[in-house]
Amino acid sequence: MCELLGISSHEPLNVRPYLEAFLSHSQKFPHGWGLLKSGGEMFDLIKEPIAAYKSETLRDTLDHLAPQNNLVAHIRFATIGSIKAENCHPFRGKDSTGREWTVAHNGTVYSGKYLTKFLGLQEGETDSERILLFIIDEVNKAQSRKTLSARKRFDIVDEAVRKLSHRNKLNLLIFDGELLYVHKNMNNSLCYKHEDNSFVFATTPLDDGTWEDFPLSQLFAFHNGKKVFRGHAHNEIFVPNLNYANITNAINI
Repeated sequence: MCELLGISSHEPLNVRPYLEAFLSHSQKFPHGWGLLKSGGEMFDLIKEPIAAYKSETLRDTLDHLAPQNNLVAHIRFATIGSIKAENCHPFRGKDSTGREWTVAHNGTVYSGKYLTKFLGLQEGETDSERILLFIIDEVNKAQSRKTLSARKRFDIVDEAVRKLSHRNKLNLLIFDGELLYVHKNMNNSLCYKHEDNSFVFATTPLDDGTWEDFPLSQLFAFHNGKKVFRGHAHNEIFVPNLNYANITNAINI
């Protein structure tokens, strides 16, 4: 169990109000927090295995946080994996060209046939970290020494997410340094707010603005506040207590 927050904006956005509302939920999700933010030309990843509301590091980060174009945040209630930094989201790794990939996951993997090969390669214990390793592995298979185009990267991630969605709850925020990929496959578990050339994605609404339900079982990618790619709609919908259901759907955003 956890909550997600993602932001993609054309102009640097004051994200502190969203973060403060989001992190206030950490009393219910006390087992760790993580934040991917811009640090100039690079992206900084900060995470701790303590409740966000108790973190002096986080308070100092918020006090000095500049407006952001892209951001990914996560608060955790431990279900798989012990309470330690290596199990806190987001997870980050590099592909064979040096591109950094970041994954934050809200869900549980029940069918891990694509992920078992990464058990000995991960730093922590969570299935969510193995999702990152699987995506990087799929990207590496498709590229040699040259960097893939944004469209090609999206197509690879789209196929990977559709593979992993079978029998699994797969609410994901994925960031590759350029694109923010967003996916959910459980009803009423991710929403978004769109205004002023920005998108904010969250598990639950974070203010009194207009929040809409994010489309079900379809991957989207956003770049600087614009929707740029739409993946194939699939029929793997996770239903709590039933694990999954195959329901054909077609939803537009």
